[in-house]
This record gives sequence, C-alpha cells and structure tokens, in this order.
Amino acid sequence: MEQEREVKNKKKALSLEEAFEQVEETIELLEEEDITLEASFKAYQEGMKLLQYCNEKIDKVEKQVLKINEDGGLDEF
Repeated sequence: MEQEREVKNKKKALSLEEAFEQVEETIELLEEEDITLEASFKAYQEGMKLLQYCNEKIDKVEKQVLKINEDGGLDEF
C-alpha cells in the first residue's frame, strides 16, 4: 500500500484536513468488496494511526485556544 508509506513519511507534515481526507480514503478502501483480509487489516491500522494523529492535533489546538480572564487566569475560549 503506497498510501501507507506516504502517510508514515509525511504524517507530521499533514494538515488536519489532509489527514481527514486520508481517513476518508481509507474508509473507502475498506468498503471495497474485493479487498483482501490482510490489506483490510493494514488499512484499518493505518486509519487508526491517522485518527490518533488527528486527535492529537485537535487536542493541541484546544489547549492553545485559551484566553486570559480578568483575574489573570486562563479560561476556555
């Protein structure tokens, strides 16, 4: 699976949108009727890695989206 190698090599350079696009492509691949069990397992694993990557990026952004309140503390935006 050439896509897997590309994702592993470029995962850190992927934007959140690009990662979600690759998740969608992985889902489409898994929905194909002629996919082998081995290929589906590899695609599933790569999809899970992509989802973990997306989750980490979202968590990072959520932590950055804070504002300072009147008392000098931080509140969620």
